[in-house]
Amino acid sequence: METSVFWSRALTELTLSFHIIFATLGVGVPLFILIAQYVGYRKNDSHYTLLARRWARGYTITVAVGVVTGTIIGLQLSLLWPQFMELAGQVIALPLFMETFAFFFEAIFLGIYLYTWDRFKNPKHHMLLLIPVMIGATASALFITIVNSFMNSPQGFNMENGQLIDIHPIIAIFTPAMPTKVTHVLATGYMTVAFIFAAIAAYKMLRGENHVYHKKALYLTMKLGLIFSLASAFLGDFSAKYLAEYQPEKLAAAEWHFETEEGAELILLGLTDGEKVEYAIRIPKMLSYLAHGSFDAEVTGLNEFPKDEWPSLINHYYFNIMVFIGMLLIFVSLAYVFGKWRKWRWVESKPFRWLIVLGGPLAVIAIEAGWWLAEQGRQPWILYHIMRTEEGATTATGLEYIFIMFAVVYLILGVGCAVVLHRMFRNNPVEKELSSRHGGGGTWH
Repeated sequence: METSVFWSRALTELTLSFHIIFATLGVGVPLFILIAQYVGYRKNDSHYTLLARRWARGYTITVAVGVVTGTIIGLQLSLLWPQFMELAGQVIALPLFMETFAFFFEAIFLGIYLYTWDRFKNPKHHMLLLIPVMIGATASALFITIVNSFMNSPQGFNMENGQLIDIHPIIAIFTPAMPTKVTHVLATGYMTVAFIFAAIAAYKMLRGENHVYHKKALYLTMKLGLIFSLASAFLGDFSAKYLAEYQPEKLAAAEWHFETEEGAELILLGLTDGEKVEYAIRIPKMLSYLAHGSFDAEVTGLNEFPKDEWPSLINHYYFNIMVFIGMLLIFVSLAYVFGKWRKWRWVESKPFRWLIVLGGPLAVIAIEAGWWLAEQGRQPWILYHIMRTEEGATTATGLEYIFIMFAVVYLILGVGCAVVLHRMFRNNPVEKELSSRHGGGGTWH
């Protein structure tokens, strides 16, 4: 049984860790395509419109991979966690169904958008097709995050003799976890896409491609990256306050806060044996402020909970990774935007551009760390205080071989996606597309 639980968790984590990259792109890219095309339309600037066109072209590849991995997740939920799905499916089936509907809605309008370039006399009408694409992408993220929120704060039903009664699906949707989780997922998704696109533009310029197209792409994405990184930090603060009230053991594990006390210090980095923390950076009273908005507030420690209900203490490092990267991205984007405004030449230097390039993969790592914190921080519960993880898992054997098989599949999908995207844009450089469409000009004709 323990082996089945371990491999069920490992396979689910593998799939979610791979899928979250493409799910994040699926949430954020439509908004960025819309913004770029809108700027191109308002300024009558072909560079921004071509930016939207090229992003949309690459987006179709990532959507295809996201569909594959999303379908696999649906199957794995039923096969690896049958007891959980039997119970939770009765309550939370509505957002699961709506997530599928939202994806179909997005896919239909995405297809229409892609095949109607240059077919409208007024380009504004073509741009408007992106609105339902963005709505579908956002709704898809909204509904699947609602399911995750339900796992962290289940409500909308009662249990009697192990059976569900008085089921209210709408109440199950609007859980206490839902507002902070949904908004944080969306903001970090947009932030990650901004820094991925900025990294691509900066890398192209480092390779000697100093076309104004790349300069405009970098400036646009760094401005958006600054906005969404600040929003992510702001919403992350609300997430901490939610945890302090509704999942205090999760916050305590992430912060290595072992004893309930007032004026609790914030611990960064360090090592622990489960009781004593060494080699850490300590900020006096900061945890009390982050958790409750007061430097003298009492913060619940892990000592208040049975040890078999403690989340893994490794969550502390996931939290640190997420916060450190988030702060670095805020600093880099703020320095670039302010430096461009003040005409500081060092923001155009190679070292700083390499820092921007590094921001792309770092943003992805931050997303991964955030999701590992969210999921492992809920342990040992698959349905918080209702069902333990081992109670929801399958008892099937041989899952280690399936894990290896899927690891190979994801490796092939990941490499294949990267190769296809690379060849797609290598064979259609910016200069070639601009000259073939508009004779190298900077406006639409």
